[in-house]
Amino acid sequence: MFFTLFTVLSIAATARYASGQISDGVIKIGVLNDEYGPYATLAGPGSRVAALMAVEDFGAAAKGLKVEFVFGDHQNNVDVGAKIARQWYDTEKVDVVVDVPTSPVTLAINRITREKGKALLVSSAGTTALTGRACSPNSIHWTYDNWALAHSAGKALVRSGANTWFFLTVDDAFGQDLEREVERVVRENGGTVLGKVRHPFSTSDFSSFLLQALATQANIIGLANTGTDATNAIEQGTRLGIMQRGQHFASLLMFLTDVHRVGLNKAQGLMLSEPFYWDLNDQTRAWSARFARRHWGAMPTMAQAGVYSAVLHYLKAVEALKSDDGTAVIAKMKALPTDDPLFGKGTVRPDGRKVHPMYLFEVKKPSESHGPWDLYKLRATIPASEAFRPIEQSECALAKK
Repeated sequence: MFFTLFTVLSIAATARYASGQISDGVIKIGVLNDEYGPYATLAGPGSRVAALMAVEDFGAAAKGLKVEFVFGDHQNNVDVGAKIARQWYDTEKVDVVVDVPTSPVTLAINRITREKGKALLVSSAGTTALTGRACSPNSIHWTYDNWALAHSAGKALVRSGANTWFFLTVDDAFGQDLEREVERVVRENGGTVLGKVRHPFSTSDFSSFLLQALATQANIIGLANTGTDATNAIEQGTRLGIMQRGQHFASLLMFLTDVHRVGLNKAQGLMLSEPFYWDLNDQTRAWSARFARRHWGAMPTMAQAGVYSAVLHYLKAVEALKSDDGTAVIAKMKALPTDDPLFGKGTVRPDGRKVHPMYLFEVKKPSESHGPWDLYKLRATIPASEAFRPIEQSECALAKK
């Protein structure tokens, strides 16, 4: 079964909503992601928890809003994801779809959402096309994107003195694009690329590639890959003594749960950029502790935090409009300033890009950690004005208006 229905709040809507423009008197939210596959821990059930917490913290019941949820597993398959989205929109009367890891699935659902006049809030996918050539008046890209990851890590590291690089890149469009973006940033900021090597997707033995990186004595080994390719490279690099020789890995796309799985013994010294970490401040710590109590003790990833933040802002826009019309709500979300305990104050640009700071983190040594999820230390903060591709460089038609 691809989806199930779960009613989190089911109360009679007050007159101001029942007589207004809330379709069927119900706001229906669809959380769509990978429930059992490789992205289940970074999003999956944790994104359900985050969405439920957003509805509760917004106080929907007290405000007379009836909210229902459906949850779906797209199995990282475009056809499956598209089928679920169409059924949700056409039959289940879903108003907004949230989360949606894997860029091909996201782009397919983005097209369907625009066609149906609904709303899409993307937290887990990284493709910059959502705010570029595929931008839509019905979608917002909330948490991060590949440009932000590449530029946050590349610029901050070079400015900190890590100005010689070697790239270990998966030989596909994703890896090549990521490598190209970071290389450009490194060179623009005075750094040097000493070498690069391409590897096949799902490589098990990285030893020959890592020996090439060692020979260059580059400060940073940039991992333009993700998933098991990235974790395999880190684990094998640890055995070869990469860190002990003064070199550091910089992962260009890695989540808290990936680092937790690899462990500090192997991941220590890894550099990575994210827009959220549970231990950033008192507000993120308090919210994350509540989240962990409902999610088997696991702290939230940036993707799960993004789901909470996006759903909370969506509900604010629905309340302000007294409508759940997808196109109108997305426009209202862009007009309203964003503010929540996880990302602080921010904005949503006309091209659909949610803007907030990014952070460069270094993975702690085991001796520096005080608990199983105490994994990062902050190295640099990239302000919102620098964290994402400038809107004047956007290919999105909405940015030109």
